[in-house]
Amino acid sequence: MNNQVNFIGRVGQNPTSTTFTDTDNKLAKFSLAVADYSSKTDNPEPMWIDVESWNGLADRVMKYITEGREVAIAGRLSISKYMKEINGVKVEMKRPVVKLSGFHLCGKKPESEKSSEAKSARKSKAAA
Repeated sequence: MNNQVNFIGRVGQNPTSTTFTDTDNKLAKFSLAVADYSSKTDNPEPMWIDVESWNGLADRVMKYITEGREVAIAGRLSISKYMKEINGVKVEMKRPVVKLSGFHLCGKKPESEKSSEAKSARKSKAAA
């Protein structure tokens, strides 16, 4: 039995990165907005998917994935458990997380990414 999921959506915020000093493992996290067409409206509400990537793939995520970018991802669905205190009572919470195995950048770059690249190019030309 395989556990494989694929999503196409837009990145909600720039990924965040953590390095665990005891193991030298790197973790990059981001969330992906995916259209939820089950709502039967012309403008479906986004469904947010939490995505985690590790080590070498985490480095590539930090280099290429930016807020607003359309991305196709592939990975394994898992359930993350954590404890949360609600009204003085500790409750075990669960949330789905995609453990990333690969991604593909789709579509055009968001305007914010294009403008920052243009500024960098102008600075490089001015310095030369």
